[in-house]
Amino acid sequence: MTIALLLVPLLLPWAAPVPARRALDRCPPAVALWTLAVSALLLAAGTVASLGALALTGLLRIPAFAALGELVHPLRTPSARLVLPLAGLAAGLLTLAALALGRSVVRQAAGLRSARSEAGRRPAAGDLCVVDSPRPDAYALPGRPHRIVVTTAMLRSLDAREREALFAHERAHNAGGHHYFLAAAELAAHCHPALRPVREDIRLATERAADETAATAVGDRRLTARAIARAALATHTADASRPAVTPAATSGPVPRRVAALLTPAARPPRALSWTAALLAACVLLSCTTAATGTIDLHQDIEVAQGEAAGH
Repeated sequence: MTIALLLVPLLLPWAAPVPARRALDRCPPAVALWTLAVSALLLAAGTVASLGALALTGLLRIPAFAALGELVHPLRTPSARLVLPLAGLAAGLLTLAALALGRSVVRQAAGLRSARSEAGRRPAAGDLCVVDSPRPDAYALPGRPHRIVVTTAMLRSLDAREREALFAHERAHNAGGHHYFLAAAELAAHCHPALRPVREDIRLATERAADETAATAVGDRRLTARAIARAALATHTADASRPAVTPAATSGPVPRRVAALLTPAARPPRALSWTAALLAACVLLSCTTAATGTIDLHQDIEVAQGEAAGH
């Protein structure tokens, strides 16, 4: 029964991308952002807990590890022909995920250090840092103090009102702590491959949330849409690059974002969207089965250690 429970959290993330995408379409951007980020993290946690429990189950079938675990009775599990391959696969997947995540952390940290070092060498006007570059680019740089990095080429690509809309967008990223959501999306995507599409939805949700905040700040949705479209066109033409965890107005499917801005702001739904409810159900079932399977395994280990009576 424990093995079956531990397999459920590994399967449920495959059901998450469709309701996640629908939730992004039907919920206000800020609500969708929180919903998707929390759901992705919890599904990732269920995956890691289940893989860890499966790996431990197999390890404790090996005499050397059973001795380290002070087992005085054999651990109650299904046949070794089933448990040992599953445990080996779980251990391998955990190792690969940890290595990939470690490489990503090192790469992103290096990119952020480089970006902050470059910004630190430039004079700043408030939170705005202008970099002399022929490549149009602009992004929100996390850390203390917050910075908005913009190149001279990007400034030349926009008029004065469009620049204000662009700056309002980037300030919304920093004020909303959107880099934390992007980091959470990266973490979840490295824990389970089915959460990679959800990572893209979270990235889009951060941009949509910043779009709406910028439109409110400048008081003109059409102006904000025009600024984002022109900035994206200039950046695409120049093939700009930046640290992946730094949110930028030119990220994501820009035509979809522009279309949303050219539509009047939608009223908040009166009831929770069924897609968000379905996503919540997946998360709840994943967490419940992972916790139940882990608790059952802990009880079986206590029985094998002679600390509790068998059922």
